[in-house]
Amino acid sequence: MARVFYDEMYDASGAVRPHYREFARWLADTPDELQAQRRREADLLFHRAGITFTLYGDEQGTERLIPFDTIPRSIPASEWRIVEAGCIQRVKALNMFLADLYHEQRILKAGIIPAEQVLANEGYQLAMQGLDLPRGIYAHIAGVDLVRDGDGSFYVLEDNLRTPSGVSYMLEDRKMMMRLFPELFSQQRVAPIDHYPSLLLDTLKSSSSIDNPAVVVLTPGRFNSAYFEHAFLAREMGVELVEGPDLFVRDDRVFMRTTAGPQPVDVIYRRLDDDFLDPLAFSPDSMLGVPGLLAAYRSGNLVLANAIGTGVADDKSIYPYVGEMIRFYLDEEPILKNVPTWQCRKPADLSHVLANLPELVVKETQGSGGYGMLVGPAATKAEIEAFRERLKARPEAYIAQPTLSLSTCPTFVESGIAPRHIDLRPFVLSGRETRLVPGGLTRVALREGSLVVNSSQGGGTKDTWVVED
Repeated sequence: MARVFYDEMYDASGAVRPHYREFARWLADTPDELQAQRRREADLLFHRAGITFTLYGDEQGTERLIPFDTIPRSIPASEWRIVEAGCIQRVKALNMFLADLYHEQRILKAGIIPAEQVLANEGYQLAMQGLDLPRGIYAHIAGVDLVRDGDGSFYVLEDNLRTPSGVSYMLEDRKMMMRLFPELFSQQRVAPIDHYPSLLLDTLKSSSSIDNPAVVVLTPGRFNSAYFEHAFLAREMGVELVEGPDLFVRDDRVFMRTTAGPQPVDVIYRRLDDDFLDPLAFSPDSMLGVPGLLAAYRSGNLVLANAIGTGVADDKSIYPYVGEMIRFYLDEEPILKNVPTWQCRKPADLSHVLANLPELVVKETQGSGGYGMLVGPAATKAEIEAFRERLKARPEAYIAQPTLSLSTCPTFVESGIAPRHIDLRPFVLSGRETRLVPGGLTRVALREGSLVVNSSQGGGTKDTWVVED
């Protein structure tokens, strides 16, 4: 049976959707050569700005220019309001879940989530038990990955609560479009996103009880895949970008080494994983962290964004329970639906998955970046059989989902304009209030028929417009 894909720009009869009409008119009136020239210009500007990501394990060299497509992904404002409300609801419930998990554990006592699934999870951090955080916020910055299925509904594919990346591409894509095509923005009302860095800084500052706290961005260094973003966000917020050796702890306070002597640090927006943060508390051979950081954190003299131990809530084996969390903590029905999910740790689910591998997408519960997954419909028989053995050996490490009919958006490819599959990652900031800028990062699978949008797997990005109806 042929699968039905929702096209963001054209309806089922081939007519242009209302929120794309201005763009379609402009596209029809703009000569192909001018389009091609602007796209070459975009590549050159991205190259000059150093907008890259790092591809691990590639012999051709690791630095890659992230492909950028000049046809925007457009969302009508009325639709965006539902997505926004759904993301805010979801992140609020996830923060409440984390606060509960590291305190009373009411949701476990109520039997809604199996305790062993949480307490034995590698993202769960004993060091966080009983620690009170300002406003009970654990994930100050969250990325919610959304896809639109064939019926036009948005579904949440996964939650990213540790160190979600991609916001720099969202901002640079918009700058690029405004620079190359200013006329497009004068023809319709596209909601602005350039205030994100000031919202982020406000979120980080409001997470501390101190007036005007000192904020830094902690990076693992320039060999990290998202280093461009770490440097970009520090620069945009006007704060210092630091590595582990730039910081030290004295009397349970964190200080930054400067030419003018030690400067106190109150808030760290950290872009490295729990394991590497403090060699005295976690991985002892980590050269990236700061010895004594956990002690300073536990004494209340420091805010970490995001908090240690948030990984337990974005583990893919916990994802199926987020709807229950929303009902339990907020007493509301989820606005955004989850994708139906089989947990391979359950014998009945595992046998269903093993019997239907060619139709399913199977993911590692701790995986990210599109690595360690099987897309059944696109896999060879040999790949499916190899994955079958991995599943049987470690069923608890995997979940499976139906292969969604990801929506498509017209995209410039070598043969001209063709539909390519896309997803959307809005960025949710939790501080005094929970906020997000209109839109997010749209990732596009540039290979024909591919459903994998990750940049590490050959995907690109588009500007995301929220257009007033």
